[in-house]
Amino acid sequence: MIQPDPFRQARLAGEQLHPFHGGLRLRHNKKISCETPIEKTALATRYFVPLLQHTGREAEPMVSEGQRVMKGDPVGCFEHLGSGCIHAPTSGTVTAIASHANSHPSGKEGVCIVIKPDGLDQWTELEPIADWQNADPAELITAIRQKGIVGLGGAVFPTGFKVSEASQRGIHTLVLNGSECEPYISCDEMLMREQPDSIVLGARILQKAIGAERTIIAIEDQMGVVNQVLSKAVKRSGADKIDIVKVTTIYPEGGEKQLIQVLTGLEVPSGGRPTDLGILCQNVATATAVARAVTEGKPLIERIVTVTGNGVRRPRNLLAQIGLPIANLIDQCGGYAEGASRLILGGPMMGYALSSDSNPVIKAANCILVMTEDDLRPVQPEMPCIRCGECARVCPAQLLPQSLVWAIRNSLWEETEDLGLGDCIECGCCDFVCPSHIPLVEWFRFGKSSLQAAARERDQAKLARERFESREARLEKLKQERKTRIERKKKALQDRSDKQDEIAAAIQRARSRQDRKS
Repeated sequence: MIQPDPFRQARLAGEQLHPFHGGLRLRHNKKISCETPIEKTALATRYFVPLLQHTGREAEPMVSEGQRVMKGDPVGCFEHLGSGCIHAPTSGTVTAIASHANSHPSGKEGVCIVIKPDGLDQWTELEPIADWQNADPAELITAIRQKGIVGLGGAVFPTGFKVSEASQRGIHTLVLNGSECEPYISCDEMLMREQPDSIVLGARILQKAIGAERTIIAIEDQMGVVNQVLSKAVKRSGADKIDIVKVTTIYPEGGEKQLIQVLTGLEVPSGGRPTDLGILCQNVATATAVARAVTEGKPLIERIVTVTGNGVRRPRNLLAQIGLPIANLIDQCGGYAEGASRLILGGPMMGYALSSDSNPVIKAANCILVMTEDDLRPVQPEMPCIRCGECARVCPAQLLPQSLVWAIRNSLWEETEDLGLGDCIECGCCDFVCPSHIPLVEWFRFGKSSLQAAARERDQAKLARERFESREARLEKLKQERKTRIERKKKALQDRSDKQDEIAAAIQRARSRQDRKS
């Protein structure tokens, strides 16, 4: 009997496009940063490399103050979710391991490895895989894990773990996400224009590592040049299982779940992942990083960053080393323009404000947006919700933002989970259309952090309870063992006493017999 294929519809990904709920059509404002080729940044006088640049816990330092490092040497690693190593962006000396601004959304400082360059920019010894096409998939996954590759679309989830898990789940389709839908950000578009061969190579390596049958590279329908250069790169590679699919330019179509729905017509289950549908989704920049890690042995120490906005003189895309102060990027773009007032890491919808340009470039830094006062909407007082439903209309996750905010404000945490708070992608569409100027995304972030804190408290309470129960069980076991030992000793003493009585009785009987004989 032929078994039904649970991934039948998902296998048809890209053959027909489907709509997703909500979303917005926004002005792209990308042209100003796409007029010049990608430039490489100059060496800085100091690098501040944060140990938290990935999903999970902060990495542990692997170097000490005063130690000399080579370009590409690991300076910090963490074991959670596989390896999330951080590597030195250049050769030099570790001058400090200290707290410093680390460009985290929380705005808090974190531990950074401070490196003073020696100006030589010398690589450490690299170990590429010479023949990746005949290599074992496990070897490819190990190389990806060791080189600190993370998702460069913004999630910074360790790619090694994601690929390793996907390789065990029967993935049939690899999707490379080139749908860069948020305004102003153009780093992926410029990468696809200038380095299409590296993207195709990364796609082929990832496809082999996870055992996928085919690859889809999803781009926006207005990227005509990108479509041409990628098509030529696919043809040059000789690969016959890589398709380029143009999707409609609607924000936030570049979101992983939204893109999967557009390509397949299927929704990723709540709390689930695209792998549940037999699909692995990766960013095009991640694919390039994978290609370099495998074929050149190079770790992730740099990324393309869009520096743009009306507050910078010469917007462009820069290839910047991780740990480089953002001020250096601004300087290379001609400095601040008159009226510059706000510095944002990311785009205008999902980015977050930075307090200073001394913050370093991190793996998640796809864009540095400099805005002027004229760009910013005037701050409006928050008013009561009028239940207009606009937020629900544009929500791509099909949530009820107005109900979620009410539940969060009243600390109804179980209800927020039932309403799907965990499925919110914080895209900002609801904020954008809210006529009452309610900071919905801020409330959702607060709600998520509160749920995470409550989960940590539950875990700690569970751990404390398990420790208490384990201690009580151990003490009870010791008590029973002591009781058993005492009873054993008593029995031994009783047995000895009984034996002595028997001996005494035997002696007495012997003496009695002797007396009778005499």
